[in-house]
Amino acid sequence: MANEFDLQRLVRPNIWALTPYSCARDEFKGRAARVFLDANESPYNPTINRYPDPLQEKVKARLAPLKGVASEHIFLGNGSDEAIDLVYRIFCRPGVDNVVAIEPTYGMYRVCADINDVQYRPVLLDEHFQPSADRLLAATDENTKVIWLCSPNNPTGNDLLREEVQRVILGFRGIVVVDEAYSDFSDQPPLRFYVDRCPNLIVLNTLSKAWASAGARLGIAYASKEIITLFNKVKYPYNVNSLSQEYALNLLSEPLKVERWVAQIRQERAHLLPALSELPICLKLYPTAANFVLMRVTDADRLYRYLVDRGVVVRNRNRVQLCAGCLRITIGTPQENNELLGALRQFKP
Repeated sequence: MANEFDLQRLVRPNIWALTPYSCARDEFKGRAARVFLDANESPYNPTINRYPDPLQEKVKARLAPLKGVASEHIFLGNGSDEAIDLVYRIFCRPGVDNVVAIEPTYGMYRVCADINDVQYRPVLLDEHFQPSADRLLAATDENTKVIWLCSPNNPTGNDLLREEVQRVILGFRGIVVVDEAYSDFSDQPPLRFYVDRCPNLIVLNTLSKAWASAGARLGIAYASKEIITLFNKVKYPYNVNSLSQEYALNLLSEPLKVERWVAQIRQERAHLLPALSELPICLKLYPTAANFVLMRVTDADRLYRYLVDRGVVVRNRNRVQLCAGCLRITIGTPQENNELLGALRQFKP
């Protein structure tokens, strides 16, 4: 793959030639400074009066050893959705190029394709929610720039078969994005360790799930140095605000606390799933490696409305392909899970 991979061939020509905006702080980087009169900032209300570090160097330096990936292979964005959108803006020519994705999966891949006027080609998973590398590769053509995968997958919850994922990465000369937002809840080794060996691989992650920080809006992309350079070239200059960076630094200094959160969620998952499977309304409980479970029920729409009326909100996936009759249920605290089970046990089919 390394000998065949041509990054410049994949990048939109205007992006490859782009001269990025020069941030005010870039010009003196590496030098000591005490008086800042360069960026038209207010001198009052420190420290929030200053623009944030555009490349989030301190956050990356703390994140890198925790994730086992060098800082130069890390991009930080305003949620993973920013990284998803940047993939389209960097690689896909509007109205010309296309992408291939598994179906069902996270909906923002398609939304960003529509926003960027890029054809979206879904390839259905099998009855076990597993992909076929042959079918995914067969859906590509000379204008296919990206293949989207998500493992553990959303909304199905399962790990994708690693051998099929590897076949896609090795068999496709374009970009392969593997979204590992839920990988902390899985026993499958993450793919981020391979970005320096697979030049066409981008791996997404986030602080929203295992790190319990969805409100901070901090997404992560791991990729080759060359792809990370393109991300930083195209992103808006100050895409991660100072408050989120400061929050992330504090959170990343407490990895043991996060490990306890993950362990508690996995423990609750082990308790909740058998209880759900015993309910008369449960027709099928799908295997999950995430912090949620997909459950096929007798009447998804009616059960969803019933739960909402009782103040319990789950996700109705009844109209998603291959998920007819299904609700997606997030693993909560013991108290939340008990309240859910209590409501489900009182439901009259």
